[in-house]
Amino acid sequence: MENKSHALAAGAFVLVVAALLTGLALWLTRDQTAYNLYELSSKDSVSGLQPQAAVRYKGVAVGKVTSIGFDPQASGNVLIRIAVDRAAPISPTTFATLGYQGVTGLAHIQLDDAKKPLPQPAPGASGLPRLPLKSSPLSQLAEQGPAILGQVQEVTKRINELLGEDNQQRFATALEQLGQAAGSVNQLAQRLERTVDTRLDPALAVVPQVAQDARQTLAALRQAGDSAGRAAEDIGATVRGLSAEGGPIQEIAAGSKSLAAAADRFGRVTLPRLNHAADETARAARRLGRTASGISDNPQSLLYGPGEAAAGPGEPGFAPPPARP
Repeated sequence: MENKSHALAAGAFVLVVAALLTGLALWLTRDQTAYNLYELSSKDSVSGLQPQAAVRYKGVAVGKVTSIGFDPQASGNVLIRIAVDRAAPISPTTFATLGYQGVTGLAHIQLDDAKKPLPQPAPGASGLPRLPLKSSPLSQLAEQGPAILGQVQEVTKRINELLGEDNQQRFATALEQLGQAAGSVNQLAQRLERTVDTRLDPALAVVPQVAQDARQTLAALRQAGDSAGRAAEDIGATVRGLSAEGGPIQEIAAGSKSLAAAADRFGRVTLPRLNHAADETARAARRLGRTASGISDNPQSLLYGPGEAAAGPGEPGFAPPPARP
């Protein structure tokens, strides 16, 4: 009897200690946070998301996933119920996405705010409010994957067609033709160089005289421009005199005298120089005309020189043309 009483006391002690430890664990792990419940309806896959998964608002843990099931109001949609801390700033712009932690494949609910209010889904059969759920970047990539693969296959097909045997033969023929064209251009350049060295040097001897005449004409025009510049400076001085302080009559009289002097100087100095420059230009033009006429009458002079002109009437060696019958 005594052994049984000791065993009964030991058993009761163990049960009391176990109950105390259980109560202590429950007390230590109790959650006194006030939560608001929300629902999310997703047409995408939620693989990796488990109950008790974290709910984060801009990266901060604000709740957890309480249950995952199917949406009775939308066939094929997954219904996710979450508990969010009442202190979290949930607003009409808040939306949810499915996020993943690194390479582990574990998913969580990520809450964020849009720039403007979003259309709010109607509450479900449970009466709980629902938050908009957007597709995650991974889901969007999975949806666009077939289209991307199709485009890659099309590009690969076109590259294979471009690098086919027929096109490679065309490329080789084009390169060979380019080499032949380069050789032809080189030969043409050598021929032009020989032509310039052997035939164009006599014709170029006429060019320095024409260039000299052109330089003289430009010098005359430069002198005329200098005279016009000095006249412009005088006119500018006259305009400044008109705008200076003083009596209006005196300023107008002084301006009239300056303008008269400038006009007189322009008539005595600038106009004769302009006339001289015009005469020089006319003479240069006549020389150029004679040169052009000589080249037009005797184009061979560019290659072989002007040669000797035929004797005219009264000159030694002149022979009259035969009379016509």
